[in-house]
Amino acid sequence: MDEAAGFKVSFVFPNKDKYVKIPVFHHSHFLEGECKKTPEGVLERNGHGIHTGANGTTYVGSWKNDKMNGTGRLEHPSGAVYEGEFQDNMFHGAGTYTFPNGAKYIGPFSENNADVTMLPQTDCVLNGLDLCHSRMEGEGDFIDENGVEWSGTFHGSAAVGLKQKLKM
Repeated sequence: MDEAAGFKVSFVFPNKDKYVKIPVFHHSHFLEGECKKTPEGVLERNGHGIHTGANGTTYVGSWKNDKMNGTGRLEHPSGAVYEGEFQDNMFHGAGTYTFPNGAKYIGPFSENNADVTMLPQTDCVLNGLDLCHSRMEGEGDFIDENGVEWSGTFHGSAAVGLKQKLKM
């Protein structure tokens, strides 16, 4: 077998984290993942798969060089969810972060940074990432916990000209 050939696997790390992939079947309980063997003989996650951490955090999406890269969905047991683009294990690119209380930030992320200082401080931490003290830059949308959608240009902690989107 070619040393760089792909493998389909399910495995549990010593710290009880799991790496698996669910095939595209509704209500499927079968789990598998895509890995690649490096020239050094190490298996790295590459391709599409699911990683479930010992704390219950689950990532479903693309992997490259054993890191979350590409599009994916990260769910935390608290109910917080990030869905969008990842780069080197960070929220990076277009994405939606949904807080446990239902509030959402929709817009650009850069190395885990998005300014959500207007949200309750108790909803700001996901898997050790403090979103309340990061900064959102550029055009984006934010949906508050009441379902009101706001749109505008964000810079640092400011959102000059923020507009409420009306639903007719």
